[in-house]
Amino acid sequence: MRIPLRTHRGRIAINMTPMIDVVFLLIIFFLVSSHLAKQEVQAELDLPVAETGEENTEATQRRITINVLEKNGSYQILFGARPVPLERLSSQLTEELASAADNLEVRVRADRSVPYRVIEPLLVSCARLDIWNVQFAVIRSENGAGHTQSR
Repeated sequence: MRIPLRTHRGRIAINMTPMIDVVFLLIIFFLVSSHLAKQEVQAELDLPVAETGEENTEATQRRITINVLEKNGSYQILFGARPVPLERLSSQLTEELASAADNLEVRVRADRSVPYRVIEPLLVSCARLDIWNVQFAVIRSENGAGHTQSR
C-alpha cells in the first residue's frame, strides 16, 4: 500500500447562510415584540391624577397591561392590545399566570371617567388567582409635568 507523502486537505469553509438566517429572524422577532409592547400602552387614555405614587421601575417579572376605556357610553377592556370580554378575563389571566411561573405583574390603565364598578371585577379576578402585584397607571398632579406613575 502506498502512503501519500502529502495529505491534501482542502480549506475548511464555514457556511454562513444559516447564521445569517438566524440573525434576520432574531431581528424580526425583536422588532415585532417591541411593536406589540408599545401597543399595550399606546391606547389613548385620560389617566387619573394622583398626588402620591412611586416612579415606575423596570420589572424583572412578566408584566401585562390591561387598558380599560370608555367608548360611546360602554366600557371596553383591552388585554394588552386586544379586546377581551369581562367573562374571559379570568381565563386570560390564568393563561398568563401559567406562562409566567407564578410571578406576574398586572398594570391597570383606566380612563379617569371609568367608574370603580367596571374596575372591581378585574381586581377580584386578580385576587382569586393570587395575583397581588397590581399597579395603576396615573399622572402625577404636583408640578403638572404629566409623568406617568404607577401606584
